[in-house]
Formats: sequence, structure tokens, C-alpha cells
Amino acid sequence: MALQVIGAGFGRTGTLSMKAALEQLGYNKCHHMLEVFPSDEQLDLWHGISQGEAPDWDKVFDGFQASVDFPSSGYWRELAAHYPDAKIILTTRSFESWYASAYETIWPVSRDIPGWLTIVPKVRKIKQMTFGAIWDRLFGGGLEDKAAAQRVFEQHETDVKAAFAEDRLLVFHPREGWEPLCTFLGKPVPATEFPNVNDRAEFKKRIGMFKRLRWVPYGLAAVAALIAYLVFR
Repeated sequence: MALQVIGAGFGRTGTLSMKAALEQLGYNKCHHMLEVFPSDEQLDLWHGISQGEAPDWDKVFDGFQASVDFPSSGYWRELAAHYPDAKIILTTRSFESWYASAYETIWPVSRDIPGWLTIVPKVRKIKQMTFGAIWDRLFGGGLEDKAAAQRVFEQHETDVKAAFAEDRLLVFHPREGWEPLCTFLGKPVPATEFPNVNDRAEFKKRIGMFKRLRWVPYGLAAVAALIAYLVFR
């Protein structure tokens, strides 16, 4: 099964809403980072790609008809060449709103994974994959430098727009609704409202969990010291 739609927009440009919309239009399934973390196979494939292994795109997207979000959107050039009949959708928003969202959600989820937790193989792979495929590869290490992030964001959009003819590329903001998307894809407009999926609250829960986990080694060390004191005093 070949990809029919390739999302070239960075994560936090409405990609989860786009995933829901594409699946509603019949593109089953739509690849998203949500498919990567829970799946050992997906994580292994993307971890290998992030560490420099030659990608087997047909294996990565086996069973998928569309892709959006990181990590796949960072490989839009390669995917567009591999699937020459696929339509390209660049989801977009203003840089300022994107940066505020990304800086509060997807960046700290990677940044704040405690070092000691990477002794768990899956956690270590997740951190290596997100940095290897996204933060190091695209942003030179992360989002702390806002000006640098803006240059990357704007250059990315410029490059995508320059790479394709109008009949293959749609630049799309989810607030535009179904009409431009369905016209571009040749699909009937659904009677329901366009999906509006906001997962920022869930990201904040994860970030809070990682911040609390940072203190676990210190807590264990304090308990060990107390036990030693009580035993050997």
C-alpha cells in the first residue's frame, strides 16, 4: 500500500486534527507520532532512521494511506520522491503561535525526559529517535533559540512551497475547514464539522510527570542515606 497523502507540516500545525480529518475522508490509516511511541516495530524503524539507517519507506508505512506530523514530515522530500503520486499537504500556522505551542508541548516532552530514565531501553530509543529525527536534524538541537527556530520554520515552508506544482500541493490551515481540503483531494464534503483536536492538556500531564520523575533518584538516595544512618549509627 502506497501513501496517497503526505503531510509536510511540522508537528503542532494542526496535525492531529488533520489525521482525524483524513481518516474521516477514508484514508485509513493516517500515520502520526501517536503511531510511533506505542508500537515497538514503529519505534524500532524510526529509531534506525534517526540513527542513519537507510529507510525502507514501504515497511514504515505498511498499512497506512496517509502521513502527518513528526517524524514523517521531516522527511517530506524523500517521501514525495518515493511516492510520486501522493498529494502533499503543508499544514501551517503563524510562527509565533506555532512556537508557543511547540515550546510548551512537544519540545519539553523530549527535553525533560530524565537522564536516569533512559536506562529503560524503550525510553532511550524514544529520546534518541526524537532528537535524531527532529530536534538535532531539523532544529540544530532544540527550540531554546527562538530566532533560530523561526529561521528553520520559515525556510521549511519556503522549501515545501517551492518544491511542488499547485496541483500536487495544498497549503492548509485547519480553520479553513473541509472545502479546500476536499476540493484538493477530490472528496465529498462531510456533513460534520471539521475536527478540532487539541491535545495540549495531555502534553502538560506528561511534562509534569517527567519533571516529578527527575527527583526520584534524589528521593531514593535520601531514603538510602536515612536507612544507612539508622542501621549504622
